[in-house]
Amino acid sequence: MSRITVAKRLVFHVGGYDPITPHAGAHRRFVREIRRFELTWSVKASIDALHDGADETKWRVITSGANWHVETDFRLIRWDDVIEKFSRRTIWYRIPLGVIAFLDFVTAGALWGYLRTNWHYAAFFIYPFITLGTLVAIVFFVGIWTLHASESIPANIIIGAALAALVLGSLRWLHLDSLFDDWIFSRTYVRWGNSIIEQRLDRIAQEIVSVARGSDADELLVVGHSLGAVIAVDLLDRALKLDPSLGRNGIPVTFLSIGSSILKIGLHRGAERFRAAVEHVAQAPGIFWGDYQARIDIMNFYGTDPMAEMSLSTEHGPVVRLVEFSRTLERAMYRRIRLKFYRVHCQFISGNDRRAPYDYFMLVCGPVSAKCQTVAADGALSMIGDDGALINKLECSEWLSEPARPVA
Repeated sequence: MSRITVAKRLVFHVGGYDPITPHAGAHRRFVREIRRFELTWSVKASIDALHDGADETKWRVITSGANWHVETDFRLIRWDDVIEKFSRRTIWYRIPLGVIAFLDFVTAGALWGYLRTNWHYAAFFIYPFITLGTLVAIVFFVGIWTLHASESIPANIIIGAALAALVLGSLRWLHLDSLFDDWIFSRTYVRWGNSIIEQRLDRIAQEIVSVARGSDADELLVVGHSLGAVIAVDLLDRALKLDPSLGRNGIPVTFLSIGSSILKIGLHRGAERFRAAVEHVAQAPGIFWGDYQARIDIMNFYGTDPMAEMSLSTEHGPVVRLVEFSRTLERAMYRRIRLKFYRVHCQFISGNDRRAPYDYFMLVCGPVSAKCQTVAADGALSMIGDDGALINKLECSEWLSEPARPVA
């Protein structure tokens, strides 16, 4: 029987395609955002220094309330080196590769899948390519006009160079270069995989199997944010191949996909290997899967059943929870960020201003198991008192016996 409370938790977090925040920056953001968690839930938290490695960046978190104490071993799975490798390519190399990736996802049926499941994500998909086409068209027509309006060859050369510089500057200012890299990587991942990531996942899968058998933690939590949810599925699939009984013998295993890009890859016709991995993880009896989706976030698939959309069996699949960020943030903060799409997407891994059923830091550092928070209709709201004390120590089975309902 799963208990609702935990005293020790082991977390493996896989971040998204984030060229802005490498591993050291992720630690700083974690430290900053957990302070909001302390204020919101009337708890205390301390974090030790970052311990860096080739595969993981680790830190230890201690959180406490009036009548509870939790130690969290937090491990951020690194793939910033892969992202950096893509970003070092010249823009002249990345633009054609990005266009090829766009055409690949269109012809492989992914764009139609995005339109069918969530038109907001379809808009996010076509945005960089439409914007690039618009910039090129502007440069072309301005160049033609300048050529006819001026007979001065030096003037035409100067204007042409200025227009080219304007396009290149716009690509970076609008983050089009990073978005191209994201889709280039995604196409590579679907078609051929990435040897650096695959070798790393093999090593971490062995680590997960080892600690699941021998650690004294109460919960092993794997979190995948954005495109990191895709990599987390791949990781758990590899761990299950090493130990099919993962989660049944030893530490309970919970998988949370938050702001997930699983359908970004899964709706590509060529992603058979990935869809098989999703089905393998979903059917694993020892792994509980919760999927959190937010309406305002155009970079995830809101209101969808990922298994059904990929034409996979829905007999086993995630407990889907719908999140409203407007209820987690103060009104002024929400109004400030609601049109900043990347910042909204990062709210999945940021602190809340208000107590709500979804709270990233409560899930990874709180005294209530992530599984029970996901299954309970109101998350940890009814389990934590105004003073931060744990006020409900019932067994998790009481929530498991109720049908899962979306979080709003």
